[in-house]
Amino acid sequence: MADRPRTRPAPPTETTIDSADWDSRDLSGETYRRVAFVDVDMTEAFGRGADFSECHFRGVRFNASIHTDAAFVNCAFTRCTFFDTTFTACKLVGSVFDGCTFDLLKVDGGDWSYTSLAGADLRRATFDGVRMREADLGGARCAGATLRGLDLSGAWFHNADLSRCDLRGSDLSSVNVQTVTLAGAVIDPYQAVTIAAGLGFDVRGDIERAGRRPRAPR
Repeated sequence: MADRPRTRPAPPTETTIDSADWDSRDLSGETYRRVAFVDVDMTEAFGRGADFSECHFRGVRFNASIHTDAAFVNCAFTRCTFFDTTFTACKLVGSVFDGCTFDLLKVDGGDWSYTSLAGADLRRATFDGVRMREADLGGARCAGATLRGLDLSGAWFHNADLSRCDLRGSDLSSVNVQTVTLAGAVIDPYQAVTIAAGLGFDVRGDIERAGRRPRAPR
């Protein structure tokens, strides 16, 4: 099977905000469309309901910022830092991340469907209860990450490293165990059945034999 294309062009922008100091800025209710943010410092920025549409963030520092009910739809993030950043109930549908860092990123709820996180280092990130339908996680490094309760239907995982990852409650129906690393990943019993079925096992319940030990050979 051919690899899914991982790159999408950044959206065209009409205005530019360059090298601005938005440290601790309250972004509540602010709206931006087709704006290029270049080397902007958004450290400890915060707010509820900010709306960024088709924007391009280049070299932006989102460190320790807190975003609630915000939208970053069809945006591109290039070489941005998300150290200890929190997204709560945010919408990032169709956004692309390239060359970004995500240490201690926390995502709680929201919709990240169709996002591209191809090749991203998410080893110290936490995603909980997020909708990520058809997201591109090809080649993503998620060893030891927390990816719990995610809707990952149709997501792309080719060559992703999910070893030691907490995947409990997530939809793993699109995970091809032959093309990802899963050693030590934590899953629940329902997911174990789904993966076994994906490997071609005929999973059945046998009440009569349940719990019996194998007979010792005579």
